[in-house]
Amino acid sequence: MRKYRRLLLVVLFLGLLLAAFQLSGLREHLSLEYLHDILLAHKGWGLVLFALLFALGNLIQVPGWIFLAAAVLALGRVWGGLATYLAATFSCCCTFVVIRVLGGSALRELDNRLARRIIAHLDEHPVAVVTLLRVLFQTVPALNYALSLSGVRFRHYLIGTLLGLPLPIAVYCLFFDYLGRALHLT
Repeated sequence: MRKYRRLLLVVLFLGLLLAAFQLSGLREHLSLEYLHDILLAHKGWGLVLFALLFALGNLIQVPGWIFLAAAVLALGRVWGGLATYLAATFSCCCTFVVIRVLGGSALRELDNRLARRIIAHLDEHPVAVVTLLRVLFQTVPALNYALSLSGVRFRHYLIGTLLGLPLPIAVYCLFFDYLGRALHLT
């Protein structure tokens, strides 16, 4: 049971955060329209608030594409993509720090052959593995939690995140820009 204490602490924290967010009514405000309006109404501080909301949303399982779509529709594909790249990187780093503080490298303590094999690959090529995972899964919260709990160094996590996010963000920017034009939203 001692092995699972830190994992349970992470689950408890995330459950309490989600409950507080849900009960406060803030989750209803975290919509495409709300994020779009924030970015348009407050150019400078709107980006800061956007990044903070992205970080909070990432912790409570809000999909990152909502933030990307809002930024592209409000700021265009280039500036929206850049704003999302910065906010997504900030969000991933915040999640890493919070989960690492609570859970440490709890996944390394598990007595599971598959987990040990995955962590061994991560240890061999940490930047390459994080980069590939970012290209495939972008800012998926479960990925952030797993990488945080894996014991990967923050430096490798950050470099892999910085290298892995641009391609999927660029593809999604083109998609949401096209969609916005086709539906006359921009």
